[in-house]
Amino acid sequence: MPELSRLPEPVSESWDWQLRGSCRGMDTALFFHTPNERGSARQARESRAKQICAACPVRQECRAHALAVEETYGIWGGLGESELRALISRNHRRA
Repeated sequence: MPELSRLPEPVSESWDWQLRGSCRGMDTALFFHTPNERGSARQARESRAKQICAACPVRQECRAHALAVEETYGIWGGLGESELRALISRNHRRA
């Protein structure tokens, strides 16, 4: 779970990018796994989600948000959970 103190202030300028996301209005189940999802089913879902992210106009903002709040659950900015964890870990080592 992300650290809530890292979330941006509740002002529209901090969150407006979400209104332009390609995922807006889509079923969130595509971007977040169910508790028992494994193997090829999980890979297929993640691949579909990442395809949507690949063409998203706010992919960079989404990714930056996920890294800033250390979000490690779901697909964010075209990155999966293990990719997010690796980048967050690398950022911690640099700091």
